[in-house]
Amino acid sequence: MTTRLDREPVRIVLVDDHEMVIEGLKAMLAAFDSRVTVVGQAVGADKVMSVVADLDPDIVLCDVRMQGSSGLDVCQQLRKRDPDRRVVMLSVYDDEQYLFQALRVGASGYLLKSISSEELVRQLEFVHSGATAIDPGMAARAVDTAARLQRDEFWPGARQGLTQRESEILALVVNGLSNRAIAAKLVIGDETVKTHLSSIYRKLGVSDRTGAVATALREGIYQ
Repeated sequence: MTTRLDREPVRIVLVDDHEMVIEGLKAMLAAFDSRVTVVGQAVGADKVMSVVADLDPDIVLCDVRMQGSSGLDVCQQLRKRDPDRRVVMLSVYDDEQYLFQALRVGASGYLLKSISSEELVRQLEFVHSGATAIDPGMAARAVDTAARLQRDEFWPGARQGLTQRESEILALVVNGLSNRAIAAKLVIGDETVKTHLSSIYRKLGVSDRTGAVATALREGIYQ
């Protein structure tokens, strides 16, 4: 019978576009070196493929949002290269639409950065055993969201993976408002609008406002 003490530590590669976050995670996990070990790291999405190919970790622990790329895209690329690759998304966003997106691209888990070190280790071991790890608080909301989607009781664009805020912004884009006008109407910053638009474009599979409007009208998101 194999006990925890007999097992090799779960080998982890950390991916984030902030080195400070990576160092913080390494410090969190250092106290559990008999259970998990950080074998490598990638600061930014552009280095992930080579690091993972060289080290072949048990799990890639990856931020959902990174500058110039998305952790969801990274997950999809890793899974395309190796369908058995286990990727766990780590995020500050407790929006179940991000959870759905992560599961859709093949992630083995979606955890929040507010997680305790002990719980993070436990969830990583859980994933290593072949299970899927989801933040408990999000899991119940996700079930409710899925049920409402089945009953068509949700906001426009939810089926395309848009969050409620992204849906609001897309509606204003369809109505011809500029980024500055959208920011003023929703009382948010211009950069926040740009960030949401980038996410909207990615989810709709377009590259600009014109494409987003065309898709929104074609798919019947907004009449």
